Order: sequence, then structure tokens, then C-alpha cells
Amino acid sequence: MDIETANALTAFTARYCDAWHQQHDTWPQSEELYGVPSPCIITTLDDKIIWQPQPFTEQQNVNAVERAMDIVVQPAVHAFYTTQFAGDMRARFGNQTMMLLQTWSEEDFQRVQENLIGHLVTQKRLKLAPTLFIATLDSELDVIAVANLNGEVIKETLGTRKRDVLAPSLAAFLNQLDPVL
Repeated sequence: MDIETANALTAFTARYCDAWHQQHDTWPQSEELYGVPSPCIITTLDDKIIWQPQPFTEQQNVNAVERAMDIVVQPAVHAFYTTQFAGDMRARFGNQTMMLLQTWSEEDFQRVQENLIGHLVTQKRLKLAPTLFIATLDSELDVIAVANLNGEVIKETLGTRKRDVLAPSLAAFLNQLDPVL
């Protein structure tokens, strides 16, 4: 596993949870994840859950993506999706506000891999270099992704060749994120 990426993700998650706790005097809450099973849930309220990150308990890789696409996925992406179970977290990188995607449960991990495969199939069909998304933006046309050929973190306009480099690595990107509540 890419320990640098795992440590950067763990550090950002701690910053996010601490900021939530300071502002709301509770751990992160989610209405969207209410009723969705996860080892992260510490309390269920009337219409939302309170969660904390938990250690990832599955095999720590996205080999299903590699097998389906016959590619080698950047080690940083393996680490990103398999370091922890956690809720998605809002974050800011420079002037970009995003939703950092996370794996919520074992079942969710299967869905994430299927979505990554679908993304890569579309890119292959369009003859685009492979990327693996890690965050969504308010614009449904843009995502934050890791370029699989070189490991750079990019802002990508889906279905096009428009890509802007944000950071040289996933660890560097995560270390520059600020929590948004």
C-alpha cells in the first residue's frame, strides 16, 4: 500500500472530523447515509446518523478494476479507496470546493469499483488516457481524478481531453485540502 497517501487521507479525515466536532460539538453527521449500513455509524438519530472513520476490513486493493480493465492502477488509488471506511467529506483545494468520495461499507466498495470500471470503459471508448475519480464537483461535467499513467491529480471535464493538473501526487493533493462543513 502507498503509505504516504494512506497517511495523508487519515490526516485529512482527522482534520475534517475535528473541524466538525469543534463547530457542532459532535462527530460528522449525514442525512444522506441514514439507513445505509456501515461500520462507521456510531449513533442513529431520527433523520440522520453520526459517523466516525473505521479501518478498512477488506483486501486493500482495487484489483477488480485492474482485472476488468487489464491495467495496473496507481498504488495511491488503491490506498485512497482502501485505507478506511468513511462518509464522503466536503473539502476545498484552492478555490475548488468538492465532495471527496469515500468507501462507506463493504457493499459500497463493490459499487465504487463498478463505477470506476464504468468510468474507465467510457474513457477507453473515447480513446482518452485512463483516470480514476476521487471527488465530485458541483458541476456534473467535472471531477477530480488521478491520472493513471503518471499519478497526477487533475480536474477533468468528463468525455473530453480537458484536464488541468492540480497536484503532482494524491498525497500532495490530500495534504493541501481544507475541510468544508
